[in-house]
Amino acid sequence: MNFKEVQHLLRMMNVDMNEYHALRLFQMADKSETGTLEGEEFVLFYKALTQRDEVLELFQEYSEDGKKLTLLEFVDFLLQEQMEGEDVDELAMELIDRYEPSETAKARHSLSIDGFLMYLCSPDGSIFNPEHKKIFQDMSQPLCHYFISSSHNTYLMEDQLRGQSSVEGYIRALKRGCRCLEVDCWDGPNGEPIVYHGHTFTSKILFREVVTTLEKYAFRVSDYPIILSIENHCSREQQDIMAQQLKGILGEKLLTTTIDGRVPMQLPSPEELKGKIILKGKKVGYLEDSLNGHPDEVSEWEDVEEEEEEGPEAEEEALRNEEKRKEKKAKQSLSMELSDCIIYCKSVPFCSFQHSRSHYKPYEMSSFAESKTRKLIREAGNDFVRHNAWQLTRIFPSGLRTDSSNFNPQAMWNVGCQMVALNFQTAGTEMDLYDGLFSQNGCCGYVLKPSFMRDTETAFSPENPQSRGDGSPLSFAIKIISGQQLPKIPNSKEGSIVDPLVRVEIHGIPADSAKQETKYIENNGFNPQWGETLHFVVYVPELALLRFVVEDYDKTSRNDFVGQYTLPLTSVKSGWE
Repeated sequence: MNFKEVQHLLRMMNVDMNEYHALRLFQMADKSETGTLEGEEFVLFYKALTQRDEVLELFQEYSEDGKKLTLLEFVDFLLQEQMEGEDVDELAMELIDRYEPSETAKARHSLSIDGFLMYLCSPDGSIFNPEHKKIFQDMSQPLCHYFISSSHNTYLMEDQLRGQSSVEGYIRALKRGCRCLEVDCWDGPNGEPIVYHGHTFTSKILFREVVTTLEKYAFRVSDYPIILSIENHCSREQQDIMAQQLKGILGEKLLTTTIDGRVPMQLPSPEELKGKIILKGKKVGYLEDSLNGHPDEVSEWEDVEEEEEEGPEAEEEALRNEEKRKEKKAKQSLSMELSDCIIYCKSVPFCSFQHSRSHYKPYEMSSFAESKTRKLIREAGNDFVRHNAWQLTRIFPSGLRTDSSNFNPQAMWNVGCQMVALNFQTAGTEMDLYDGLFSQNGCCGYVLKPSFMRDTETAFSPENPQSRGDGSPLSFAIKIISGQQLPKIPNSKEGSIVDPLVRVEIHGIPADSAKQETKYIENNGFNPQWGETLHFVVYVPELALLRFVVEDYDKTSRNDFVGQYTLPLTSVKSGWE
């Protein structure tokens, strides 16, 4: 490879290097003085190119001879820089054995600069607490005490007007740890219920195929329960077929009675429901009826759960739901066979928090459109938190989001809403936050809510940071050091180089929401160095997500996205506070 070819390679690698500096590195590596780099010469050039001065400086700060870290020197680094605590000597030995490429250095229990760099860039060098990569939370609390990974219109691969419906949507969601899936059921030909977004041009799939896919993939990523949210538009005959397919295909995985045969005083825990699939939907009468015998009559019903509720009269509209149902000309009856499969997640209309507390049971739950939810948060934030301490709540996107875009889920988590359903097929900031929250606790799809959100008499309101109770605000600093080999912006001009900057965002209660950014580094996506420290104060760290965004600053626009990383603030490795 001659020097001209090396210059072309550098631009492909996203680095705009000074020609004189590039030539100096080239000549240093060209030991044969042939004007080309071959074999080991290219390896030498690449090592010089990728040398990270900021890492070397840190390495030499702890190394007495500047060539290696002895075991004691590496232990010093782990204690002072990484703030590792218990069994640090043993940890140092394990890390050397894992990352040191030289067998000679391993035998001497020392770490070379190459091994040191490999360690820093590994998961062991991440700020994410490795203990939180495993299931570390108490899984014996009632279901309503957890945030539950939930998908909206799970069957869709694209938008909700003309998009494709596919069982692949369920497979992808389940592989991401999703535990609440949605299925919209309609009467199909030949007596077979179908799934699609009703009254649109989306394609259709058989309900049977969805259930078969669920049986196959349900517990591959997580053993904890799945909630299947059924939006039921079928006739009574095809509802019977749905029930038969659910029972026949899922078998013992389908929950068809309470875990102890008794009427629950509170919801069971994820631990008690391991390996179970729970149906959410309309039910005739109460759970007591299913356990003790059926009610005398099959009531009339209409699925209004997924309708958008807006305007100042929304609550009064909800109170009149029963009258509206009676006035409808085309009424449907709920199949008793399907109704009996609804155990812990009976859908009921929401009137008010006071009405729910006095009239509803813990196994009953309501669903809200995003606009209705925001209204309730503004008007009765503390009541919403208390409500979610004993009853499940599901939030779904507005029907106006025909492109299957998403709302920001943080405001809903701030009041303890458990099942905040997003369109998993639509990438963006909202799904980044979603992935960040559920990246903890072994990615099992359940995250335990903070203790102050699990008390039905809590004083907490997201609008009032002091209502959290004990604990002072958390002050912390983040130093943005450097980046390596950043990707080019998709569809960028040929030969263009990114001008990267890093933005750090805090997503949490309104008082905690903040963002700061570094300066941009001109024409260097290969090894930019910032060395900037950003300072933040957070009042409710238990609800905060920390998001790093790398963008391309191209002098005119700052919307070119390079990459991002999101994690819960409480999952930052201990000692970083």
